[in-house]
Amino acid sequence: MSFGDPNNPYGQQPPQGNPYGQQAPQGVPPQGYGHPQQPGQPYGAYPQQPGGPMGPGVPPLASMGRRFGARMIDGVLFFVLYAVFLAPKFTDLIDTVTACDASSPTYDTCVNDAVSDFQSGILPVAGLFMVLVLAYEVLMIAFVGATLGKLAVGIRVLKADDGQKPGIGGAFLRWVIPTVGSFACGIGQLLVYLSPFWDKSGRMQGWHDKVASTVVVHVKG
Repeated sequence: MSFGDPNNPYGQQPPQGNPYGQQAPQGVPPQGYGHPQQPGQPYGAYPQQPGGPMGPGVPPLASMGRRFGARMIDGVLFFVLYAVFLAPKFTDLIDTVTACDASSPTYDTCVNDAVSDFQSGILPVAGLFMVLVLAYEVLMIAFVGATLGKLAVGIRVLKADDGQKPGIGGAFLRWVIPTVGSFACGIGQLLVYLSPFWDKSGRMQGWHDKVASTVVVHVKG
């Protein structure tokens, strides 16, 4: 009489490829198929990929140094542009004051009139400059994700929920918050640009970023 395999007296079939007789969870590949285990990673889980705060493949957050550098570059561009627009008005003011006769009793009136003409003349220039800044900031952020300053330092503005460009609405909200703050002697604008230092979300979002639902990321070295 044959009793079968002496090493298996009960006639049970040994498990195939799994010495513990347990089934692997659905959708989780076993180790050894191109997914090496990482320290601190649960057994059988996919290895984590490097990325930013919004998930794998998203660029890391931009540092405040890069954001400050981008703002400085844009600020210099704005200053040069504003100076170009104002240069003719300053030239007219200097010519008019120079033409006033210092020995004449009407000298003060002449100078005051020249200053008044200068002040009234710069209002349209200031309005035009505001429109240009609005178009530059909003359109560049909306469709490129960066101004020239941001492009120079390698940072981009993206939507926090899907990593896409902010679009017109998001770009406008992001611009208008610090602009309104600038009316309070510039203090509000400064606080807006410094507010990422106080953000507790881990995304370094300023108040303007939170309103527009955007984040600033670093896309190149």
